[in-house]
Amino acid sequence: MSSDSLVLAGGARPRGKFPHARRAGDFIFVSGTSSRRPDNSFAGAEADEFGTTRLDIRVQTRAVIENIAAILAGFDATLADLVEVSSFLVNMNDFAGYNEVYGEFFDYDGPARTTVAVHQLPHPHLLIEIKAVAYKPQR
Repeated sequence: MSSDSLVLAGGARPRGKFPHARRAGDFIFVSGTSSRRPDNSFAGAEADEFGTTRLDIRVQTRAVIENIAAILAGFDATLADLVEVSSFLVNMNDFAGYNEVYGEFFDYDGPARTTVAVHQLPHPHLLIEIKAVAYKPQR
């Protein structure tokens, strides 16, 4: 079994000593991914001139899935290669918005999915984090 790790060039750097993803044989394990951009800002998190923060689960969910797609591309894989997704929401009241956007990318032929609520994520502007497993046979 061969394995290799990927830290995506041009992506937000991991906030620890771990890769964005690691291949183990025909499987690709994507680390927990958020809506964080390379400049350390967050898609779906805006503050007005008074410092009031507005967080948007739909924007964050879309950005997370797009970030996962970019990571998978580093292994010549796509979202269609995902076989399992675990989603972590800070608030289950965001489930409907998350589920709506998720459905834009996947249907009943998509990956198996688990969604759980967590107390908090590594930054207060994060509403969602997703980790995933893809199956992409090596050539």
